Amino acid sequence: MTSEVIIDVQPKTVSIALLEDKRLAEFQQEAREEHFSVGNIYLAKVRKIMPGLNACFVNVGHERDAFLHYLDLGLHYRAEEKFLQQLRDGRKNVALTKCIGQPELEKEGSIQNILAKDSEVLVQIVKEPISTKGPRLTCDITFPGRYLVLVPFTEKISVSTKIKSNQERARLKQLIQSIKPKGFGAIVRTSAEGKRVAELDTEMKALMRRWTDMIERVKRAQQSSQQQPLPQLVYEETSRTVSLLRDLFNTSYENIYVNNNDVYNEVLSYVSLIAPDRTDIVKEYTGKLPIFDNFNVTRQIKSSFGRTVTYKHGAYLIIEHTEALHVVDVNSGNRSKNPEGQETNALEVNLGAADELARQLRLRDMGGIIVVDFIDMAKAENRQTLYERMVENMKQDRARHNILPLSKFGLMQITRQRVRPAMDVSVEESCPTCGGTGKIKSSLLFTDVLEGKVQMLSQKLNYRRVRLHLHPFVAAYLSKGLPSLRMKWQLRHKISLQVVPNQKLSYLEYAFYDTQGAEIDMREEKEMN
Repeated sequence: MTSEVIIDVQPKTVSIALLEDKRLAEFQQEAREEHFSVGNIYLAKVRKIMPGLNACFVNVGHERDAFLHYLDLGLHYRAEEKFLQQLRDGRKNVALTKCIGQPELEKEGSIQNILAKDSEVLVQIVKEPISTKGPRLTCDITFPGRYLVLVPFTEKISVSTKIKSNQERARLKQLIQSIKPKGFGAIVRTSAEGKRVAELDTEMKALMRRWTDMIERVKRAQQSSQQQPLPQLVYEETSRTVSLLRDLFNTSYENIYVNNNDVYNEVLSYVSLIAPDRTDIVKEYTGKLPIFDNFNVTRQIKSSFGRTVTYKHGAYLIIEHTEALHVVDVNSGNRSKNPEGQETNALEVNLGAADELARQLRLRDMGGIIVVDFIDMAKAENRQTLYERMVENMKQDRARHNILPLSKFGLMQITRQRVRPAMDVSVEESCPTCGGTGKIKSSLLFTDVLEGKVQMLSQKLNYRRVRLHLHPFVAAYLSKGLPSLRMKWQLRHKISLQVVPNQKLSYLEYAFYDTQGAEIDMREEKEMN
């Protein structure tokens, strides 16, 4: 299986698509100004103690306070507390080794005995805000890398359980013990298997630089807390692009395409650090078509998201999102009946549903509880076959999950790690013109409207080169013939006009872009028309 990563950077959003054998396997999209990413570390203050929950709420700058449970303080919280106190006292040389001798927290303790309102805490986001809930926090600070996770305030070294060889586990433990600084522990990730000490040492030094940079920001935050009250961001996780590559990167990647020069350089720098011999796979996309249209991602997004998802031979899934769980219903649709009988037909539909559902869970990043209503099957061996198929399909999923066999009602229950909200991409197109009234101006006049915009850009706004993004059908209409409408407009209004078909746009929707790739805001002109 080959994999490609397609990164679409827009002024307001960044979208990342992972293609496996040209088929969309994972998709992530987030706002570029989003600051509440998993992994960010804040110096913050406790807003409220909740003894009944054995937890507290912490202000990290989100509209809803973040949640910190007693168990998330971590066994080494007293060492972290002492370390922060020494920084606050202005000590120049604060050594972790002098702090890690503090007693560990009791597992059955109470949070009001540890924290009070306005207590200063160093916290890290482990779950982004979901629905009405604020971020979830921990005081167990970690710095994840490609091969290692650096863990301060402890000397413990752990090795991924997916590394089965006892000899390799012992080798990695010995290597990390020889290169890690005192006062720090580490978690060895699965990708470190077989790696040389030089590669591990390089990453350990890079992670230590992140720690020292964070400590400097903590000192500045403590010193400036009067002028700039807490919370303050003291460590920002790598960009969504780099963090996805860090978790997913493998040697099967054939290409990583990026349509933005700054992000291209960022990705190139990261790949050159973790795989210097693979930098040639990072490529800057400079084509005329939108990058997702060029690699057939837009069409796959529109067909893969939404309430109804069709798969083999007319069968389909209905996926519903609720506050508590996700519900999936399997339907055979207009599928022709199998001559071998209803039982065989149900098994084929269910096995196809299991294949598509495993893909959908990764694609939408669905987490929490998922309940699947498969088509009823009478034979126990068929139900077991379906369960084994689902378990096998989910082996490719990086998120922690648990799958239960079908219940007597034909329901399969799945739990999957939830770190961020499930992807909910709207694939329905709303009318860009009528605003919900159901009435629009004649579509025959659409070209007149467009020419008016081109004239305004040229004569009033003094643009000399612009790109016009349109629905592919409209783009083809403007470009047909000799001379085409596009050529006539260029000569008439003395402007260079490039027409770009864009599958994201609906039939009478359009967008103008300047030579730098920034969208030209035409909203006021649209309202006037």
